[in-house]
Amino acid sequence: MNRRLLLNGAMAGVIGASLGRFALAARAAPPISLSMPAVTTRLNDKLSLITGVGGNVVALDAGDGLLLVDGGASQHTEALMAQLRALQGGGRVQTLFNTHWHLEQTGSNEAFGRAGATIIAHEKTKLWLGTDHYVPAEDRYDKARPKEAMPTQTFYTTGQIIVGAEHIEYGYLLEAHTDGDTYVFFRDSNVIAVGGAVASADDPELDWYAGGWLGGRVDSLALLLKLGNADTRFVAASGPVLTRAQVQAEYETLLLIFNRMVDMIRKGFTTQDMFGAGVLEGSARPWSDPQKFLHDAHKSIWAHHNTLSPDIV
Repeated sequence: MNRRLLLNGAMAGVIGASLGRFALAARAAPPISLSMPAVTTRLNDKLSLITGVGGNVVALDAGDGLLLVDGGASQHTEALMAQLRALQGGGRVQTLFNTHWHLEQTGSNEAFGRAGATIIAHEKTKLWLGTDHYVPAEDRYDKARPKEAMPTQTFYTTGQIIVGAEHIEYGYLLEAHTDGDTYVFFRDSNVIAVGGAVASADDPELDWYAGGWLGGRVDSLALLLKLGNADTRFVAASGPVLTRAQVQAEYETLLLIFNRMVDMIRKGFTTQDMFGAGVLEGSARPWSDPQKFLHDAHKSIWAHHNTLSPDIV
């Protein structure tokens, strides 16, 4: 989507009307505990959601094996495998999607890769997994992952497969959370796994160092809303399953904030200036750390100044 289209007055009017009934709720969101026990919840007769393994894992029962979207954190691999063994597929993972490269989503890549699973990811996710890199939020360096953890099948735009009786479509979400985000749409079950591209109980996370940015997230949310219908369920990287209405609310909130930030950036506002001027006021969602979100959102825009407006150089 062209950045300038996001700034049109008609859309701004729609968003303002939609969010006008909400007041700012800058209170702490419930924390997601990584020490909670692993639990499997059935989404339907084929799909399950496994929680308590460092990140949400979606499992598709294909009868003779399993397809997973994300694999949780490495320290929870054994707990994840115990949950998988209780499913019809018997714990044998044939296919694993990585929605992006963060450790909470790719921690089990080594284990499933060694066992012969096909690992599917966007090409940029593979590049991150195969490269030593710095993590500024935690001031640490991560080493490249071993060969067994690397995706064995990559894509650039979209793809589709059929597993059992389930039609699966997957595609690229451009710079929504990182620069290698993927959605996995279980079309027959009407469930979309989106990793970090949508936020559940947590604040929306923009990994600006890895190419994620606020404009990309707004565009990706718009794409996700077009994929499904009113009954589509969305599974984020953590937290409970979301409805389409909740994803719509995130889209409206972040589009409102994006438009405000562009206007303030044109006036030379700093991050703290924007916060003091109430750039987050009137947004629909609660914030656990609004200043951190705004800092990351502002940093994420730095690489896109020349596309925000014709008079920004």
